[in-house]
Amino acid sequence: MTSVAGPLNPFPPPQLRRPSSPPSTTHHRQHLFTLPTSSSSPQSPRNAPPAWRPKTRTTKPAKTAEEERKEEVNRKIASKKAISVILRREATKAVIEKKKGISSRRLLPRTVLEALHERITALRWESALTVFDLLREQLWYRPFAGVYIKLIVMLGKCKQPEKAHELFQLMIDEGCDVSRETFTALLSSYSRSGLFDEAFSLLEEMKNTHDCRPDVQTYSILVKSCLQLFAFDKVQVLLSDMESQGIKPNTVTYNTLIDAYGKAEMYAELESLLAKMLMRHHCQPDAWTMNSTMRAFGSSGQIELMEKCYEKFLAAGIQPTIRTFNILLDSYGKSENFGKMSAVMEYMQRYHYSWTSVTYNVVIDAFGKAGDLKQMEYLFRLMQSERIKPNCVTFCSLVRAYGRANKAEKIEAVLRFIKNSDVMLDRVFFNCLMDAYGRMERFDEMKEVLGFMERKGCEPDRITYRTMINAYSSAGMNRNVKEVKQLLRSLPRPNPYIVKS
Repeated sequence: MTSVAGPLNPFPPPQLRRPSSPPSTTHHRQHLFTLPTSSSSPQSPRNAPPAWRPKTRTTKPAKTAEEERKEEVNRKIASKKAISVILRREATKAVIEKKKGISSRRLLPRTVLEALHERITALRWESALTVFDLLREQLWYRPFAGVYIKLIVMLGKCKQPEKAHELFQLMIDEGCDVSRETFTALLSSYSRSGLFDEAFSLLEEMKNTHDCRPDVQTYSILVKSCLQLFAFDKVQVLLSDMESQGIKPNTVTYNTLIDAYGKAEMYAELESLLAKMLMRHHCQPDAWTMNSTMRAFGSSGQIELMEKCYEKFLAAGIQPTIRTFNILLDSYGKSENFGKMSAVMEYMQRYHYSWTSVTYNVVIDAFGKAGDLKQMEYLFRLMQSERIKPNCVTFCSLVRAYGRANKAEKIEAVLRFIKNSDVMLDRVFFNCLMDAYGRMERFDEMKEVLGFMERKGCEPDRITYRTMINAYSSAGMNRNVKEVKQLLRSLPRPNPYIVKS
C-alpha cells in the first residue's frame, strides 16, 4: 500500500493498536453490554504463509521417436476437437440470442446452462426466462428443481412474484418434488415485494406439509424482508412463532435484526437484542455483529460509544475486517475527526490491510466534504495507481465536492474521464451532477444533464426534478419552476413496497 501523503497522523490511537498480551476485562468500564473475553490474544491480520521449499527435480527417461510422433498426432487431433467445440459453442450462443432455426433443439447443454447462469447472476429476468424456455425445448432436457429454485430467487430479487408463482406451478406440473428450499424461494419472492399475506399464508402451508416445515433460514429470510419494509410488528410475530415452533434464531438472524435496528435508530432495541444474543451459547457474535453495531452508533455520530463497542469486541477475540475499518473511516469522516481518520489509514497500511474501492470512496468523500480538494485529488490519483477502478460512488463524491467549491472546469474534467472509461452511470450520479450545476447557477449545463440521462437510458426521478426546482427557485426563475413542477406531476407515484435488496 502506497503511503498517503499530507497531514496524516502516523500514530494510531490506543484503541486501534493490537495488544501484545491477552486483554484483561478488569480495567474495562462497564457499558451497554459485556462480551466474553477471549482466552488467547488476537491473531495477526495476516498469518504467515508456509515456508516455500523448492521441488526436487526428477529426471525422466528419454522418449523414443515413435512416442514423440504419437504425441504430436494426438496434439493435432485434440487441437482440431477443441476448435470444433469452440465453433459449436459460438453457433449455440448465436441461436440462443436469436432463438430460431431448425437446430435449436440440439444445442450444447453446457453452453445453454452457462447462458442461463449468466443471466440469472446479472438479474436479467426476461432474458433468463427466454433462455429457460429454450432449455426446456432441448431433446436432452430433464426437469431439475435446482434450476427452478435459482430462477424463483432471481425473480424475487427482481420484484416479479407473479412470474415466480408461475414457475413454481410449472415445476410441480413437470413432476419435480417440492422441498423446503422451493417453498422458501417462493416465500422470499412474495415478501421482497411486500406481499406479506401471501408470504404468511405460504408459511402456514409449509408447517402443514411433511418434510417442508420451515427452518431458521426460512424465518430469517422472512424477517429480513419485513425489516426492509420497517414492518417491525410482523418481525415480533415471527420471532414468537419461531419460539413456539422450537426454532432457535442463529447468528445470521440476530445480525439481520441488529443491522435493521441500527438503521432505524432503535438503539434501545439493539442493545436489548445484543444482550439476549450474548446469553445464548449457540450463537456468539462475529465480525458481522461487530460491524453492524459499530455502523449503527458511528453513522448517528455517537463516536465514543462506537469506540467502546470496538474495544469490547476486540477484547472478546473478534478480529476486525476491512469492512470494520471502512466503517471507522466513514464515521470519523462524517464527524470531521480527521486526526483519528488518518490514524486508521496509517494502521491499515502498517498491518497490510489492502484498501478496496469502498475504502477509497469513503476517504475521497470525507476530504471532499471538508473542502480539502488537494487531498481528495491525491487520493483519487492514488486509487488509480493502485489499479482500483473508480465507480459511480467515486465520481459522485468528486462532482459533489467540485460543485460546492464552484469548480466547473474540474467537473468537465471528470466527465471527460468518464467518457474515456467503461463506467456504468446511474441515476444517483446524474442527480449529483444536476445539483452541482444548480449550485453554480449553470442552468444551461443543468438542462443538458437531462439529455445526457436520456442518451444513457436513465430516466429522471423525483429527486432530479426537485433538484432543478430548488436551483431555479434560488435564482428566482419562477417560470422554469412551473415547467419542472409539471414534469414532476407527470411521474407515477412510487411503490412503497419496492425497496433495494
